[in-house]
Amino acid sequence: QVQVAESGGGLVQAGGSLRLSCAASGRTFSSYNLGWFRQAPGKEREFVATISRSGGSTYYADSAKGRFTISRDNAKNTVYLQLTSLRPEDTAVYYCAAGRLGKTYARTYDYWGQGTQVTVSS
Repeated sequence: QVQVAESGGGLVQAGGSLRLSCAASGRTFSSYNLGWFRQAPGKEREFVATISRSGGSTYYADSAKGRFTISRDNAKNTVYLQLTSLRPEDTAVYYCAAGRLGKTYARTYDYWGQGTQVTVSS
């Protein structure tokens, strides 16, 4: 079993940057694909980015391409999401997830964190 916990959220002005981190417990961290999702008030949870077990393959939602970067450090059991050129519409709770299948759908992830709030002011 894997437990994950996000950190790094906060309040930032439009155009600014943040780096989210997600620390995971468990010795099988490298066995899981990892993903980031977000949920804005009144909206459904949406896919942001995913990274393969080795870190060699990544995939992004259209809204994240060119602005966000997902990476992982298996030695530190940590996955990161670098957010740049932030917009007010990026405001949401960002969730980290781990899954043996781990694709773009939330149901393909087995373990979820509690989320970290990102607020982008205009």
